[in-house]
Amino acid sequence: MKKILFAGLFFAVACNSAQQNVSATAESTTKELDRVGYANTITEGELKEHLYTYASDEFEGRETGEPGQKKAVEYLKKQYEDLGIPAAKGGDDYFQTVPLVINGIPTGDIKIGENDYTLGDGIITFSAVPNKTFGIVYAGYGIDTGNYSDYENIDVSGKYVLVKIGEPKNDDGKYTVSGTTEPSVWSNWRETLAKRVAIAMDKGAEGIIYYDNAFFDRVSRRYQHYSEAGTGGQMVLKSDKKELSTLFVNKEMASKLYPEIDTDETAKPIDQKITLNLTSTSKDVNSENVVAYIKGKSKPNEYVVVSAHLDHVGMDADGNVFNGADDDGSGTVAVLEIAEAFKKAVDDGNGPKRSIVFLHVTGEEKGLFGSEYYTDHPIFPLENTVADLNIDMIGRIDPKRDGNRNYVYLIGSDKLSTELHELSEEVNNKYAHIELDYTYNDDNDPNRFYYRSDHYNFAKHNVPIIFYFNGTHADYHKMTDTPDKINYDLLTNRTKLVFQTAWEVANRPKRIVVDKAEPIEK
Repeated sequence: MKKILFAGLFFAVACNSAQQNVSATAESTTKELDRVGYANTITEGELKEHLYTYASDEFEGRETGEPGQKKAVEYLKKQYEDLGIPAAKGGDDYFQTVPLVINGIPTGDIKIGENDYTLGDGIITFSAVPNKTFGIVYAGYGIDTGNYSDYENIDVSGKYVLVKIGEPKNDDGKYTVSGTTEPSVWSNWRETLAKRVAIAMDKGAEGIIYYDNAFFDRVSRRYQHYSEAGTGGQMVLKSDKKELSTLFVNKEMASKLYPEIDTDETAKPIDQKITLNLTSTSKDVNSENVVAYIKGKSKPNEYVVVSAHLDHVGMDADGNVFNGADDDGSGTVAVLEIAEAFKKAVDDGNGPKRSIVFLHVTGEEKGLFGSEYYTDHPIFPLENTVADLNIDMIGRIDPKRDGNRNYVYLIGSDKLSTELHELSEEVNNKYAHIELDYTYNDDNDPNRFYYRSDHYNFAKHNVPIIFYFNGTHADYHKMTDTPDKINYDLLTNRTKLVFQTAWEVANRPKRIVVDKAEPIEK
């Protein structure tokens, strides 16, 4: 009887366990079906409808601070209100004001030694500069890092510092900073100009004179554009901090300052003085990020950011509109559709574990200003931000690329988190089946795309990122970047991929691990 009773008990427990397993499997299957269903709310029709409005002439090219950009942020606000997705700041305050300033193009002259030079002729500045006379100290490459410093034996307090692009080499031909035959980051102006300026200011310099002949050509074109267009000058983030006056010089002017500049690396005071006699003006400009969010169910204080930039380059002097359908209208409407998919999940009781932040940033075309301001003044703490999935141009095909048209370039997925990269691959293999192309993820990518969109400001703070990108094309920053050129099937597939990746990051039991953190620059 005991054996029969035991057998019956065992059978009952086994049946109950089996029923639980079947129930758990059924629940898991239901959730998978729901997840796919939410992704399928992202449609070509809705993306197209949004984009034909958002990239229309009505929005005047969405230039930062201009009326068209104001129309754009109001459009985005209304979409979130209609979806019932709340503002990140509470109430109806979807806007994060980003304070900017346009530094007026200075006029006047600069005296070096006894000779006068007109601004724009071999020497350019966009800075408001004090009209005084300063001594000049040559500081070689202007580098101050762990194993090398140009500032060891010089005092630059109250002086202007003359520095040049590049970095030193040892006698064996290896680069001093990297210790290898490969150049370090200091050979690239994009990543180090701001560092050189910050170092000079930290050392007490009054200003910096930057010599890079190729870069000067770039600055000169910008200076000429501002002067001819009458647009005022260079837009920068407004700051209460002291800003270092920055002058840019070409080869001829650098040689007048210090004839041995191309051959001598020894930092030293030089027998020159610079006298500034300039008049400049500035104009305050306010622009806005748009930030909405969905509160997480069980981990509401951890955040997954889905971002895109809302601005473009405006109109030309004749009133022709640069619509920016791909750049970054495609990313903007993708974020709206992803938000709608998550809201459907919330309405069904299947909201994400972690909070999802839908971040539309301004001023990307001017210098990543909106994302810089958000990461410097985050609405939600960066230390609790799990990842940023940034979308910038996902509606077109790179004409230089051969192969499957159903692709997307992924940049940065493995830079800070191995787990995020692996998760991204797994999600794509299971749900999206898009060819993930890592061409521009190469550390030696000459385009430096990793540093050129808004994800980079998150990465600087060790927030893992993925940048989704289709590559450039003949209509990039042209009037011909219009909604009719978009491949809406590809835009839909890529948007679904971002949604599925965000879903996975938001619902994992543990936040993704940052195993490749870099020192954060203050």
